[in-house]
Amino acid sequence: MIADTPRVPYAFPPGGLPDPDADPLGSAIFTEAYALIPADTMRDIVTSFLPNWQGHRLWVLARPMTGFAETFAQYAAELTPGGGSAEPEPDPDAQAALFVAEGTLQLTIGADRHDLVAGSFAFLPASAPWSIWNTGDGLARFHWIRKRFQPVRGLPAPDPIVTHETQVAAVPMPNAGETWMTQRFIDPLDFRYDFHVNIVNFLPGGRIPFAETHVMEHGLYVLQGTGKYLLNRDWVHVGPGDFMWLRAFCPQACIATGEVPFRYLLYKDVNRHPSLAPLT
Repeated sequence: MIADTPRVPYAFPPGGLPDPDADPLGSAIFTEAYALIPADTMRDIVTSFLPNWQGHRLWVLARPMTGFAETFAQYAAELTPGGGSAEPEPDPDAQAALFVAEGTLQLTIGADRHDLVAGSFAFLPASAPWSIWNTGDGLARFHWIRKRFQPVRGLPAPDPIVTHETQVAAVPMPNAGETWMTQRFIDPLDFRYDFHVNIVNFLPGGRIPFAETHVMEHGLYVLQGTGKYLLNRDWVHVGPGDFMWLRAFCPQACIATGEVPFRYLLYKDVNRHPSLAPLT
């Protein structure tokens, strides 16, 4: 049974336009190692639209780019009542993860139907036929992560997953107690899956106590709270709806600030050898 109510509010792009007297410089950053796309830049005039979808718009937050993050694309998608798609994915090798921020959605995977609410998560294997529709009276908003599947000889294809974040235990990180905990929607030791999506949770004052430097690429969407995040050599302040895009080996750490938990949705590629194919 999927929970009927969300555990907490989940941030999402605000749309609209800022006050015409606002400082146009803003706080967006794009460097050779990371990008910061603040929520206040996710406005109506930067939305995208897709074929075979209706009643929709989306913000493309990440896409494969040579010399930067190359493994994934990430969208924040918004559907009006009745909006959605019977053929959402054009690439048969693409797998997907969905996380619902607001509203009610009906997800069909093959012959199986699932009712999703805020806090619901779904993993969709490559080549699995799926559709999604807004079945509510208001807007439905969700995050959509896409990655090309890398099969491994001898391993079966991964199974679909549909769950809710209230059904996923928050596991303390080593020596951190409850100040730093991770909810893992996909089993880290199940090698059928070649990417993970987690919710990372910090209590105020909690932190990553060293500058992580690793091969995984990241997309981080702040769902709640505020933090001070180390990206390469820069400390940046982030809050609800901000998105961070990190290439491989970008040093990273954070300190949760404010008075409420700091939570973000995290993508990372895992469980596969780096490709040794020559760059083209």
